[in-house]
Amino acid sequence: MATRQNSASGRPKSPRIQVVLPEDLCARLTSLAESESRTVSNMAKVLIQKGVMSYEEQGRLKDHPRVISTSTTEGFRSVLEAQQPRRLRGAPRRIRINRPS
Repeated sequence: MATRQNSASGRPKSPRIQVVLPEDLCARLTSLAESESRTVSNMAKVLIQKGVMSYEEQGRLKDHPRVISTSTTEGFRSVLEAQQPRRLRGAPRRIRINRPS
């Protein structure tokens, strides 16, 4: 799960994640970042964004109903309407009220 920190002014920073990469992939990422005058972190963010967009465009998220695209109100509404209603588990419990004597 991503962690969120606060800046010195108290405003929340962007969520942080930690990724472990093989050395050769890290070297390639570093080389790409240098060629585009970016930080390694920023280059990784750009490539992840492109990869996620490409993955979504291929329609592979249809198999994963828990992933919700909330980019539009209509998209969010359609996902909510497609969900099946859930029933409560167990019988209702009695509430005891202590009456003063």
